[in-house]
Amino acid sequence: MKLRGDSKSEGAVVDSEDMSVDWRGRPCKPTNHGGMRAAVFVLGLQGFEMMAIAGVGNNLITYVLNEMHFSLSKSANIVTNFIGTVFLLSLLGGYLSDSYLGSFWTMIIFGFVELSGFILLCVQAHLPQLRPPSCNNIMSSHEHEEELCPEAKGYKALIFFAAIYLVALGSGCLKPNIISHGADQFRRDDSKQSKKLSSYFNCAYFAFCTGELIALTVLVWVQTHSGMDVGFGVSAAAMAMGLFCLTFGTSLYRNKPPRGSIFTPIAQVFVAAFTKRKQICPSNTEMLHGNRNSVPMSNHLFVPMSPNVTTLLHTEKFRFLDKACIKIEDGSQRIESSWRLCTVAQVEQVKIIFSVVPIFACTIIFNTILAQLQTFSVQQGSSMNTRIAKGFKVPPASLQAIPYIMLIFLVPLYEIVFVPAARKVTGRDSGISPLQRVGTGLFIATFSMVSAALIEQKRRNAALYSNQALSIFWIAPQFLIFGLSEMFTAVGLIEFFYKQSLEGMQSFLTAMTYCSYSFGFYLSSLLVSLVNKVTSTSSNGGWLSDNDLNRDRLDRFYWLLAALSLANFFNYLFWSNWYSYNPSLSPKESSSSSYGKDLESNSFNPSKPVVEPHN
Repeated sequence: MKLRGDSKSEGAVVDSEDMSVDWRGRPCKPTNHGGMRAAVFVLGLQGFEMMAIAGVGNNLITYVLNEMHFSLSKSANIVTNFIGTVFLLSLLGGYLSDSYLGSFWTMIIFGFVELSGFILLCVQAHLPQLRPPSCNNIMSSHEHEEELCPEAKGYKALIFFAAIYLVALGSGCLKPNIISHGADQFRRDDSKQSKKLSSYFNCAYFAFCTGELIALTVLVWVQTHSGMDVGFGVSAAAMAMGLFCLTFGTSLYRNKPPRGSIFTPIAQVFVAAFTKRKQICPSNTEMLHGNRNSVPMSNHLFVPMSPNVTTLLHTEKFRFLDKACIKIEDGSQRIESSWRLCTVAQVEQVKIIFSVVPIFACTIIFNTILAQLQTFSVQQGSSMNTRIAKGFKVPPASLQAIPYIMLIFLVPLYEIVFVPAARKVTGRDSGISPLQRVGTGLFIATFSMVSAALIEQKRRNAALYSNQALSIFWIAPQFLIFGLSEMFTAVGLIEFFYKQSLEGMQSFLTAMTYCSYSFGFYLSSLLVSLVNKVTSTSSNGGWLSDNDLNRDRLDRFYWLLAALSLANFFNYLFWSNWYSYNPSLSPKESSSSSYGKDLESNSFNPSKPVVEPHN
């Protein structure tokens, strides 16, 4: 066994791809394990799990308002906090998977946790004694009618929050592992499978869209006409089907064994760099310990977590971390401990994590916009004319199905038509780079809020001055535009994080994608509270302080988000141009390092030190 690209005499590190095992712990065989036939079962879990949680999350505000009797602003915050927690807990799922459990067993364990949450929610929705007494819709209540419509308290509130946060725990720990386990079925060192890997990310998003579409049409219709208890029961059944799909493909999976704590080697870099903070980095980076894969196996500190980490070359960013690689020459033969001396490759792993943080941060505003489409835009539709035919009304939550109907056709078109055409021009397996894809989506998202603001202004004026209710389809454009932007941003971000991670950290870095959703939804709750506080006066409440949208100024809030989104796009342009791929990760993909620039001439040369194009 040898290092990739080295002679037999120069190394004894097993290629990470050879470490994949089947469900019995035996080495995988390329002909029997992995590939798209194995990934299909993971995609099945993706679709059914998305159907289950979207069926709850997208109409949860209606349940919280009408059954739990919380106010509009409090209900919006409950929903956004719930969804934010789902995505924040993805970090826990990624950590447990990479460090201890492996992606397959993490999905099995937390899949059943999520299923138990759906069942508990279904039971509460079915039994009246577990909910507050029924009353008129809280949206129609006046100032002194709260006593007639009390919100859930005590054990009733406890059951509700226990149910939704069991769902949050299960779904959060499941999500990053669905993506990474499916992607692990493809060998990244195989050119044919590398192309299939890019296609897999598009297939995963197609499964996501399909599950979301069914939830927003079938499940929301069931909740509206058959009751929330039946709707939540269908979500539980969908989750059970997803777990069945996952277990059905057990014998075909390539499983990456966990490698122990992923944080210990990272902590070692910080401790070693701090300990040697007064040292001066050598001008010749060849002198750094472990540079260019020259580290002896006895000092190969990062092998337990990332066997492939030795392929990482030195880069010029965050030079202060390079001090962790300075070897103290005092004439003695003693070997410095792993907490005082690290390899270049180990330091470069930490540099990668540092470098992706600004890209991650630039997608938070994008997900704040998504939060509005799942809360205020649903209530916006509730105050409009939902009738489209005699005896048939559109459930407001089903409006979110509009972009997914479009995406069901656009995603295959993107994969079949756009990617091959772009591949001929750019030479990339994915057509355009992940950073370019993310930037395109961030730019388009701004127009979603512009559309939302214009339509809300029109709706409010029609209701106040003409006593008319606009058709609910007037707000369809904001969903369509955002759906298009999400196709670019969401898939691009997942592909970016996965391809920038090394073996042993795919689930954790993929979880950072979902963390962006979390921070976006938490920022939404913070913005609502902050806007209400800043815009309130002694005589009037804030823009979003009433339960009546005709008295609120939701249009101004949308304009604020449009401005923030546009500013965020320009911020992203700066950071995407600043970011540089490590040339050792996916060399073909590393030829472009930014949204606006191609660096095809910077293909790396292993015979000399590599300097990053951006400092």
